[in-house]
Amino acid sequence: MDEDIDTRKINNSFLRDHNYATEADIISTVEFNSTGELLATGDKGGRVVVFQREQESKNQPHRRGEYNVYSTFQSHEPEFDYLKSLEIEEKINKIRWLPQQNAAYFLLSTNDKTVKLWKISERDKRPEGYNLKDEDGRIRDPTTITALRVPVLRPMDLMVEATPRRVFSNAHTYHINSISVNSDYETYMSTDDLRINLWHLEITNRSFNIVDIKPANMEELTEVITAAEFHPNQCNTFVYSSSKGSIRLCDMRAAALCDNHSKFFEEPEDPSNRSFFSEIISSISDVKFSHSGRYLMTRDYLTVKVWDLNMESKPLETYQVHDYLRSKLCSLYENDCIFDKFECVWNGTDSVLMTGSYNNFFRMFDRNTKRDVTLEASRENSKPRAILKPRKVCVGGKRRKDEISVDSLDFSKKILHTAWHPSENIIAVAATNNLYIFQDKTVTTALKSYVLRISGRQKP
Repeated sequence: MDEDIDTRKINNSFLRDHNYATEADIISTVEFNSTGELLATGDKGGRVVVFQREQESKNQPHRRGEYNVYSTFQSHEPEFDYLKSLEIEEKINKIRWLPQQNAAYFLLSTNDKTVKLWKISERDKRPEGYNLKDEDGRIRDPTTITALRVPVLRPMDLMVEATPRRVFSNAHTYHINSISVNSDYETYMSTDDLRINLWHLEITNRSFNIVDIKPANMEELTEVITAAEFHPNQCNTFVYSSSKGSIRLCDMRAAALCDNHSKFFEEPEDPSNRSFFSEIISSISDVKFSHSGRYLMTRDYLTVKVWDLNMESKPLETYQVHDYLRSKLCSLYENDCIFDKFECVWNGTDSVLMTGSYNNFFRMFDRNTKRDVTLEASRENSKPRAILKPRKVCVGGKRRKDEISVDSLDFSKKILHTAWHPSENIIAVAATNNLYIFQDKTVTTALKSYVLRISGRQKP
């Protein structure tokens, strides 16, 4: 990478002591809207926090790009299924924005069982001068009304309101792991371990099952669905990935139930590399279409792969995320880290990939230059105007001063959730209960970043 990539400035920082972080504070999903002006996070406590980008000011031009809290609301509450004696967590699994059609914003959020459509709107005026009720809202005695008043709108302090417009429930037996909005902006799909359902955004009491891989005998179950996404341009096409490391592309024009795929992407396994952990580390934790719709990106435990939709036999590109952990798989299995589900994202031009790792490291891969960089989102690097330097992991032999030993990595600190601004080089990285936003001010290179850190549960 060019040297100027390595200089990244921290614009702002909102810190909170990790000792006060609870399980509910941990960020579980991060998502930019279609313009990048809003950024939403969901946490394990069922709360959604929306950040808005600062508008450029002549007095403070350097503040352009900073994100501040715009709205906070409780999306989901803990529930209990009395029929199955099952507790339903309030944790937000995914957030997806709908394209903005008017002054209000709309987003979908889901926990394990229920998807909700939220409307986020602004109000800076209030009505006054009602005839049938007084200023406190109490109904007036009609016999006391002697004159007819015309209600007027009075200015008030700006208020951002979040209201649930639709609740899509009772359609999933298993835990929802992903949702995806269709390019027709009228439908979306929700995915659990064994089924994919298609919903209309206006209809809450009915959905269509489009994929069902549940066997007649559950003892014959060999794989589960791990993620699914609609094609960005073709409303009839979607993909879903499995725990066996395969990706299936389906066309809804072919059949109402898409159990038979149109294309099947899978890389043959080298028999010489097979081990006890092979099937676990080959499970795909995330799948993403490129913005152009030509490529697919998948993330398994050790690698990120790019697939060409026209070539099913093998991936076009394979990037090693943390290959130095291959010798640690036994201990990672014992502490359950081997089952962590890392996400991956494209930049706006599909030229750079980003995904997370352990020790609060995250990796970027430039597809054109084939260069990569490891960066760290940490408390020490979050001072204003500080420089964020690349990190290197030492596998064996003599360790250099600026390197960290693979035995010193903290596996409790992990970057699972990331997001990239749709058109600019701004990235959001969730590290436990803190959100980091990186941006580079120059426009001379493909990888750019800056940092803003915000506590996951800090009240605005």
